[in-house]
Amino acid sequence: MPLPLLLFDCDGTLVDSEPLLAEEMAVGLNSVGLPFATTDYLGEFRGARFRRIVAELQQRYGEVDPDQLERMEIIMRANLATRLAQELTAIPGAREALDILDAYPSAVVSNGPESKILTALKATGLNHYFGKRFFSGYTANCWKPEPCLHLHAASIMGYAARDCIAIDDALVGVRAALKAGMTVIHLNRFPDAEETPETAIMISNMYQLPAVVERLTREYWQTPVPQHSIGG
Repeated sequence: MPLPLLLFDCDGTLVDSEPLLAEEMAVGLNSVGLPFATTDYLGEFRGARFRRIVAELQQRYGEVDPDQLERMEIIMRANLATRLAQELTAIPGAREALDILDAYPSAVVSNGPESKILTALKATGLNHYFGKRFFSGYTANCWKPEPCLHLHAASIMGYAARDCIAIDDALVGVRAALKAGMTVIHLNRFPDAEETPETAIMISNMYQLPAVVERLTREYWQTPVPQHSIGG
């Protein structure tokens, strides 16, 4: 049987962008009167769509003028893009895992805009592993934790959900892929703060990924067909 499709999250799974993202979010949100600390993103909101974070904060602290929010987001994303291009590094083990798993079909599935995904992949030199095979919530108009972004990516790539392995560090992505009916590997880099769902497979670093993917492939996609004995 063909190899399964690997669907990688971007932020926190392939690239170590979340500390930069949390810092720029904190600056932007506080500038419009929405209290937010970097620890809020890395704890409560990790992996969530920015607009959902803003909506939740406005429920807690009050409405902000939409024009003011729009200007803030434009400035925040521009500052983030500059920092990603200059400061971003790959998650330890990500490049090594991609090298080992090079024979597998793969794509990136992210809640972020396409421009942010491409900037992150180029800045870390991971873009050549994926080419143009990246799928954004903004392009699909569907975001994790809903399953439709994963399903959209699988459909475009020509795979059924059951023939996909999703790799994600954030629980919003893990839950989205589980809802989509995919095999899910949770890169749990914060085991003291997050609990891996029972139906997902936990790894603590990307160096462990190839062995887990290869084991799953043997168990579910390359099971030998039993041979019937002659005259049996």
